[in-house]
Amino acid sequence: MKLITSAQNPFIKQLVQLQEKAKARKQSGTFLVEGQREIMLAKKGGYEIKTVLFVPDMLTETEAKRLAGKQAELIEINREVYQKLAYRDSTEGIIAIAKNKELSLSELKLGENPLILVAEAIEKPGNIGALLRTADAAKLDAVIIANPKSDMYNPNIIRSSVGCLFTNQIATGTTNEVIAFLKSNNINIYCATLQDSDYYHTQNYTTPTALVVGTEATGLSEEWRIASTKNIIIPMQGEIDSMNVSVAAAILIFEAKRQRGF
Repeated sequence: MKLITSAQNPFIKQLVQLQEKAKARKQSGTFLVEGQREIMLAKKGGYEIKTVLFVPDMLTETEAKRLAGKQAELIEINREVYQKLAYRDSTEGIIAIAKNKELSLSELKLGENPLILVAEAIEKPGNIGALLRTADAAKLDAVIIANPKSDMYNPNIIRSSVGCLFTNQIATGTTNEVIAFLKSNNINIYCATLQDSDYYHTQNYTTPTALVVGTEATGLSEEWRIASTKNIIIPMQGEIDSMNVSVAAAILIFEAKRQRGF
């Protein structure tokens, strides 16, 4: 088994770039997954684990092999190297290199009556992570990110989603591509927006449905408002006219789930 004990090792420097740079992740087609639960969820979600690095005094070789699987390379590292690579505050002593998925719209597998969340141009990885956690809790059929501002393998998305990046069907595309995809699949489009809207709870979400949310600052683009089956709004009784996007999405999603009998 290979042993790496220097944080200046060229291979470790490459992994630091994977952790820090979207360009490096795109060029290599790989990303880092930190933590036992996240690695297990990635494997369950069909992600190929290429390499597993572990600290033997934090995790046994047997446990590391179980998480790595038969095909992945196993590398022993020390705490200094691990701290160089670790993104989270918690210290489980294991990091995996996983292969990216394409996340294209054409790869989505939808049933006869899908319930989908679409989020347009969400900038903060923490908000994307929160959306993915809500989508997992509601067992949505898919999450689509339109005009993404972060690559989906950003370590902060993985951390904030607590691994739900791997438990959801996810695709990305431009707003026009996503609208065309939804229309070609006869999916009703309900856009959360202030303009020309009806209260969200007055609509019927029991047929194929996409719930579309945008940024708190600018909302959805005009293309969505034009393409929507119906624009919807959550009644607000306070002084402000918006709430956190993940909170708003949760309200809409669980109303749709309620109507569908969960």
